[in-house]
Amino acid sequence: MFSILYAPWRSEYVSGKRVDGCVFCYAANHPEEDGELGILYRGKEAFAIMNRYPYTPGHFMVIPYRHIDNLEGLEEAIWLEMAQLSQRGVALLKEVLGAEGVNLGMNLGAAAGAGIAEHIHLHLVPRWQRDTNFITTVGHARVYSSDFERIYHKLKERAHEYFGKPL
Repeated sequence: MFSILYAPWRSEYVSGKRVDGCVFCYAANHPEEDGELGILYRGKEAFAIMNRYPYTPGHFMVIPYRHIDNLEGLEEAIWLEMAQLSQRGVALLKEVLGAEGVNLGMNLGAAAGAGIAEHIHLHLVPRWQRDTNFITTVGHARVYSSDFERIYHKLKERAHEYFGKPL
């Protein structure tokens, strides 16, 4: 027995615009495309961007503008801004989306599970009690009851209240 999953938003992944080089550097260097890219906020050293293929609705990342593949080589000022944006991002997710918890995480290197290992990034994954069910275990799939664009606009509308002016 097999299941058919309908996920039209994934068609962009297969047939959408291709970026040469690092997708995070592309996002960092194209502020004119912030709405299309899902940019929530641009700071001095880092930015917050929606994850196009989220673990849960509202999942976004904090990414340094600097292209670097290791945390230990990152300047302290950049790391501190990433930490500040993460702290404010947790408040945004809890207060605007009603997240009951938030997972923060970095997969440093391909061996650690990084999908884009060449440019470090910090995930903020909102969580709710009982937000997973049997399909995750049995079907190796996730089901979301919310629309990506609606969540992006809901977070974007209030992001300035949490992130404020560029740091």
